[in-house]
Amino acid sequence: MSATIFDPTSFITKTKQELKAQANVSRSFASVRDAVRGSVEHITNMQAKSQPVVPEVSFESVSNSSVSAADIRQIKQRGCVIIRGVFPRSTAEDWNAELGEYLSSNNYLEHAKQKAGLDNYFGDLKDAAPQIFGVYWSRPQVQARQAESMATTKRFLNRLWDTSAPAGPEFDPDFDYAYADRTRRRAPGDTTLGLSPHMDAGSYERWVDPAFQKIYASVFSGDLDRFDPWHAAFRTQTREFSSPAVSSMFRTFQGWTALTEQGPGDGTLELLPITNAIAYVLLRALQDDVPPDELCLAKPGRALGVDQQWHPDILPALTPIQTVAPGDTVWWHPDVVHAVGSEHKGTEYASVIYVGASPACNKNKAYALKQAQSFMQGKSAPDFAAENYEVDFKGRATTDDLSPLGLKQMALA
Repeated sequence: MSATIFDPTSFITKTKQELKAQANVSRSFASVRDAVRGSVEHITNMQAKSQPVVPEVSFESVSNSSVSAADIRQIKQRGCVIIRGVFPRSTAEDWNAELGEYLSSNNYLEHAKQKAGLDNYFGDLKDAAPQIFGVYWSRPQVQARQAESMATTKRFLNRLWDTSAPAGPEFDPDFDYAYADRTRRRAPGDTTLGLSPHMDAGSYERWVDPAFQKIYASVFSGDLDRFDPWHAAFRTQTREFSSPAVSSMFRTFQGWTALTEQGPGDGTLELLPITNAIAYVLLRALQDDVPPDELCLAKPGRALGVDQQWHPDILPALTPIQTVAPGDTVWWHPDVVHAVGSEHKGTEYASVIYVGASPACNKNKAYALKQAQSFMQGKSAPDFAAENYEVDFKGRATTDDLSPLGLKQMALA
């Protein structure tokens, strides 16, 4: 079903009436707003002192299980983390060069001109054209996903979650299916290709989908102290509105691997590092100044935007990530607001490979089986616009490039 022919207004109106009947949403929102303002003030004070806001740990500490309890608490509070040195710098730099050659030798930009407009996921955001390339099966991307160091990293991240659920563990934290995503290669000096603040992994669904309602039940009922964004129950049972670039896999973390050095001013990732800010966003849409058939900026098949009109209390905490080196990885919780800087003031490309953490569960296995067919044919991954650039690309990865772990991750073993 296309987002252009589906009118959700009556559905939204009915759902909002039901949610507002559960509790005094004005009182709940006031409480959440006060708490979030305290977190925002703390973060803006850190910004003013040029202190690092995004938690950082080394891959060495992850691999030998020596990440401190204090670091884990901070990761959970902020909903994000930089894990440094997951890959050697030289490996990431070689991947960057190979990926650039893959795009160039296959005339990607010429193909892209012919297929402009197929991907409209970010169409309602202020800046709508990130320099993201719709390729999924280059050898560097496949090698990054199936690397043992990446698997170790994702096990650590998955285990930050409480997997307990009424029907048994919500997912297996120790095995991930591959989720093929794209790559960003942002040119130096670019001033047009940012992304305004948003969330992925659900837009209007966060209010209307039955599983999402269970995830956020304590928020909607006004029992705010019971809300735990790290409790996985029902997270793998959500159903997203189908459209290009809406993830139908459950990801414990979105993430990417740096192929070049990048940081503040380089037109790269910005994070709003307050995990509980999702409660603010959810309750804001239920206030009386929001039209009854609207959920602020939430629309089917689009990223969930956050802006100054509706969410002024939290936006001051939006923070550029610290400078990362090739081989470092950056991760953020699926409820965390993020953006891409509007201007790349640096002198080198800001390049990344998107790799999220998508642990084994029925939902993710079902997607992996569909994705495997796309891989075999060189087509775009199922969640994304059917641009299918790589069908005839020379040098794309095949099953011969998959390790035993890679075959399992791709549901081919």
